[in-house]
Amino acid sequence: MLTQAANRDSHPSFWPRVREYAVPTPMIETATARRQAGDWAGACAAAGIDVDLQLRSVARTHGRELAARIRTDLRHLVPDLLRWHMPRTAPHGLLRPGLTMALARYRVPGRDGPNPLHLVVRTPPGWADAGQRISLALWDGSPTGPGARHHPHPRPNRRFRLDLHRHLWDARRTDELRSRAGADRSAAVGSPALAADGSPASAADGPSAIDPEVLRALPPDRPYAVGRWAAEAAILLHAEGQGADGAVSVRLGGRRRLLLDVIGGGVGPGTAEHFGGPGTDGARAPLVRIAAAAPGPGSPAPPVLPDAATWVLPDLELIRTGAIDAGQLHPLVARALVPDLPQPVPASARSRSGDRAEAWRLVECRGAQHRIGLIEGALAPLDHDPAEIRREELLVALTGTPLPCLEAIDAAHRRPDCLTGVRERLDHGDIAGALAVVEGLLGPDAVLRSGPLRDELEAAAQRRISYGLFRADLVGPGPGSSRPDHRRPDQRRPGDRRPRPHPTAAVR
Repeated sequence: MLTQAANRDSHPSFWPRVREYAVPTPMIETATARRQAGDWAGACAAAGIDVDLQLRSVARTHGRELAARIRTDLRHLVPDLLRWHMPRTAPHGLLRPGLTMALARYRVPGRDGPNPLHLVVRTPPGWADAGQRISLALWDGSPTGPGARHHPHPRPNRRFRLDLHRHLWDARRTDELRSRAGADRSAAVGSPALAADGSPASAADGPSAIDPEVLRALPPDRPYAVGRWAAEAAILLHAEGQGADGAVSVRLGGRRRLLLDVIGGGVGPGTAEHFGGPGTDGARAPLVRIAAAAPGPGSPAPPVLPDAATWVLPDLELIRTGAIDAGQLHPLVARALVPDLPQPVPASARSRSGDRAEAWRLVECRGAQHRIGLIEGALAPLDHDPAEIRREELLVALTGTPLPCLEAIDAAHRRPDCLTGVRERLDHGDIAGALAVVEGLLGPDAVLRSGPLRDELEAAAQRRISYGLFRADLVGPGPGSSRPDHRRPDQRRPGDRRPRPHPTAAVR
C-alpha cells in the first residue's frame, strides 16, 4: 500500500524487491504463531516493532474501559501485516523515515478536543533507521510522550493514517481488503481513459461517481485509485465530523494537489464505527468534482485523502502486471485478493525439503574439476590434502599465486555471489536472514576476511548502535548532536548532514 515510485520507470523493479526482502516469511510465521496464541507483545517483537505503551498506566490515567478497548485492538493487531503495508521510499524501498501514523483514535470523556488519544506507530529518522524497526505508542498531544521527545514528527501525519483503513492491520477486518482495494472491479490500473464525449471509457466502478473534469486533471499513466476516491472521501469526511458533503484535498505527488468537492456522500448506519464503504444501508452514492475555489485564508484546511486511498494497492498492481505471483504475497493479502489461492507451504517445510540441495560446488583447478564445501563449520577445498593446503597458503603469504580452489574460497569470503541478497536483507532489518545466507555459504565457524561482505556486516552493526542511542534518548536531532551516517555511499547525498528523502523521491 501507500506507494508510488518517484520515477515511474523504476516502479516494476521497486516493489518486487520490497516484497521479497522487507517482510520475510519466517517473520510472518513467527508473528502469526505468537498472535494466535494471544501474545500480542511477542508478535510485535517478532515483527520488529518496539512497544512503548503500558496498559496499566492507561487504565490509571484514562480508566479501565478505555484500556480494555486498546487491549482488544492490540490483540487483533497483525504486526507483520502492518509492516507489509507501511509507506516506503525510493529507491531501496526502506520505511519512510520520521513518520508517525495513527492506527486508531479513541474518544476520551472530557478530551474530545484537537488532540484525542491516538494509537500510533512511528518510524525513526533516517540517520537512526537501522534494522527498519517500528515503535508502537499512545499519543495524547504531549511532545514528551514515550518515543516522541526526540522524534522529528511526533504528531500523527494527516496524509499517512490507518485509522480509516483498519483492514491493513486489524485481523478482524482483513477480508475488506479486496473491496477497499478495488480488486473486485474491472477498472484497469492507472488513470481511467476518457471516451470521445469526455466520460470515463470503462463502466461505472461502483455506486460512486467521478466528474470527468477530475479525470482530465490527473497526470496520465499513474496508478491512482480513482474508482474509490468518492467512497473514501465520504468516509474521511464522516470521520472528521463534517457530514456528507465537503472538500477533500488529494495529493497527486510531485508537490501537486487536487481539491475536490464531495456531494451526497451519505454513510449508512454502523459504518461510522467500522469505516465501511458508503453507499450501503440506503445511503446515497457520493459524487466528487473539482472544487470551484480554494478555501479562504481564514478557513480551516480541508482534510487530506489518506495515501492508502489515493493510490492503487501495489500488491494488486504487481499481480495484474505479472511482476510477482500471488504466492509471494503476505498470506492475509493473498487470501483477500486471490480467494482461491492454495494454502502456502510453511517455510520450515520448504527448508527441510532443500536441506539436501547442493552440498558442494565445483571449481576448475589446474585442469581438473575440484569441489569446495563445508567441513567442520567452515568452507574448505575437498580435493586437496591438508599438507598441500598449508604449502599453498605459505606460498600465498610470500606473494605467490594461490590455487584456484583457494581463490574461490577467498572470493566467497570477501565478495560472494549472494552479496546483493545479503545487503538487501541487512537494509530491511532481516539480520537473521542475512546471517543465515552467510553461514549457509561460508559455514557458522568462518572468519570473515576484509572485503565488501565484512564491510556490510560491520556497517549494519554500527547502524544498530545509532538506533540504540536514538531509542535511549542519548542522541537527538539538534544541530549539535551526533548523527552518524552509516549508509552505503549510493544511499548518501553529498553535503546532506541530516539525511531526509527529497519530496520528489518519496513514494506513497
